Amino acid sequence: MDCCSTPRRIWYKDKTLIVIVILSALVGLSYALPGLVAFRDTFFMYVQRVGWAVSLGFFLSGVIEYYIPREYISHILAKSQKRTIFYSVVLGFFSQACCHGVMAIAIQLHKKGASTPSVISFILASPWANLSLTFMMIGFFGVVKGLYIIFAALIVAIVTGFIYQFLESKNLVEKNSHSLVMDATFSIGRDFTERRSKYQFSADQLSADLRGVFKGSWAMADMILWWILIGIGLASLAAAYVPAHIFHQYMGPTALGMTVTLLVATVLEVCSEGTSPLAFEIFRQTGALGNSLVFLMAGVVTDYTEIGLTWQNIGKKAAVWLPLVAIPQIIILGLIANRIF
Repeated sequence: MDCCSTPRRIWYKDKTLIVIVILSALVGLSYALPGLVAFRDTFFMYVQRVGWAVSLGFFLSGVIEYYIPREYISHILAKSQKRTIFYSVVLGFFSQACCHGVMAIAIQLHKKGASTPSVISFILASPWANLSLTFMMIGFFGVVKGLYIIFAALIVAIVTGFIYQFLESKNLVEKNSHSLVMDATFSIGRDFTERRSKYQFSADQLSADLRGVFKGSWAMADMILWWILIGIGLASLAAAYVPAHIFHQYMGPTALGMTVTLLVATVLEVCSEGTSPLAFEIFRQTGALGNSLVFLMAGVVTDYTEIGLTWQNIGKKAAVWLPLVAIPQIIILGLIANRIF
């Protein structure tokens, strides 16, 4: 075999294929076993709700991979400056993706050179502080309560980013080896103008562009799709077989209610748009806005999919610190919400 050739992958060791086969088997068995019908229905519901976001995340990651040079990401999101965190939060606000969809974009940013603190801030800001969710929260909870949830998400994203910058300075989280040290005279505008002047649009160039974007999207899907499918599968089992009245009964504005809410958020968090109605139902039945806030936000920092993807692609220490840093902030903001609303 040629020493420079790429080794062929063994199909039965492909993690994504294994997860797809297991989930397909459960769905197939549901047509013969009535006890699995609830799982099948819930699984399809989750796929319908998050499929577009995940697909969009893969597409945008392919666009970032092909079109955006590493120099640009390193220049904007790799510096150990406070404003870098604000840049990443603003980018998250306009990303318009749910937590699983945004992971593909975040990991691509990391591959392109974004620092660990800025990637973590981006992950926290996008699902619960993006533009479309702002209007959704206002629609569900009203202007004041809805904006409180959005601003709480922004605060957690910013503060967590600052803490991660401190941890990175002490070598307590992984530094991004993909980051480039940029010359102080480097200008994105000047570089973009130069690249644009060299770009010649043609049918061949368009075909090459499409192939490049697809290749980047496929590589990202191959890396993280199996994690997303595991998360959807486990969440479908929990949503299908844990009675809804249990959530409502034990999620009041008490220490027990906050704890139960946190545990349920860990299991059920799959998509920001999908969990919003249940979060509002918790508020409607219990009057505890803080519990709804914890349910919405804690899922992002405790969900096994996000933790696993962060562990595998950014670093083990970065993954461990994420719930340790973010959860106390979320609980404090939740307690404040229960006190003032």
